[in-house]
Amino acid sequence: MGRRCWRRRALAAACLGAALLLLGAAPRALRPASENRAVGSGWLGGKRRSPLQMLYDLDQGPRSALAEVHRQRRDLLRRACSRHTRRQRLLRPEDLRHVLVDDTHGLLYCYVPKAACTNWKRVLLALSGRGPADPRAIPAHEAHAPGRLPSLADFSPAEVNRRLRAYLAFLFVREPFERLASAYRSKLQRPWGAAFQRRFGARIVRRLRPRPRPDALARGHDVRFAEFLAYLLDPRTRRAGPFNEHWERAHALCHPCRLRYDVVGKVETLAEDAAFVLGLVGAPGLRFPEPPPGARAAARDRAARLFRDISPFYQRRLYGLYGMDFQLFNYSVPSYLRLR
Repeated sequence: MGRRCWRRRALAAACLGAALLLLGAAPRALRPASENRAVGSGWLGGKRRSPLQMLYDLDQGPRSALAEVHRQRRDLLRRACSRHTRRQRLLRPEDLRHVLVDDTHGLLYCYVPKAACTNWKRVLLALSGRGPADPRAIPAHEAHAPGRLPSLADFSPAEVNRRLRAYLAFLFVREPFERLASAYRSKLQRPWGAAFQRRFGARIVRRLRPRPRPDALARGHDVRFAEFLAYLLDPRTRRAGPFNEHWERAHALCHPCRLRYDVVGKVETLAEDAAFVLGLVGAPGLRFPEPPPGARAAARDRAARLFRDISPFYQRRLYGLYGMDFQLFNYSVPSYLRLR
């Protein structure tokens, strides 16, 4: 009896996972605008065209240069997935935790930390009426507060299915090593990262330094970039569980080969890509918060300086670890690396 019960539970869990896996690959509910019918709430129940329908209409007519860029990114992602993901494990509900939902506008946004996610959360809060109309007026800690924006993981499989079929799904990514350098600087090097330093920095010091000082063991405040990378490459780190989201690979957070994304935005073209998404939403007047002048160039330079001191052996190993993000999102190998 116990064995039969276990088998039924295992089968039910497998069916749920299989359902979620199929949801991402299910055909989109795209029709010409004249045939579009309302189903459900929010954008699904409105008379205006949804963002997904707007994108469909753009694809059917003469495309702007920016719309063509995004079509090419979708195609590149699909082709890369077909080459590199022969076997796919079943999706679990927790795999949808990073996909935020805006039912009012028919949006699904998968957030990748250190890839403009704070400002995108601010924008979604402003759009949904959960914060001031100006996203810049929303403090960062409020944008990241748990529960401010619902996650796709909060819904039943049937509700997940409905949203995946009819909502516009988008994500924003960043050149992987530049994102990694930004995570190190923000969470392990800067003074405001004290909580991360105590949690992760102290662990890195304890594991990797032969004779650590007591204050470094307690505070974890002086972790070097090379130590941080060695911690990521240490097999014990992966055995202990997934990476922290700030340095986890984008594909492991958003599962772009299992969930279909309609827009792949990039931090490197943030202003144009954000305007493209907001245009599809029907909110072109909403200003996406812009980074300070020169911030992009400064971030590139910092990443180059940090990786310049890392040996080619460790650069190659790290590229192997993050290589899927480079391939799926069509990033070139940074010129400062010495992989050969």
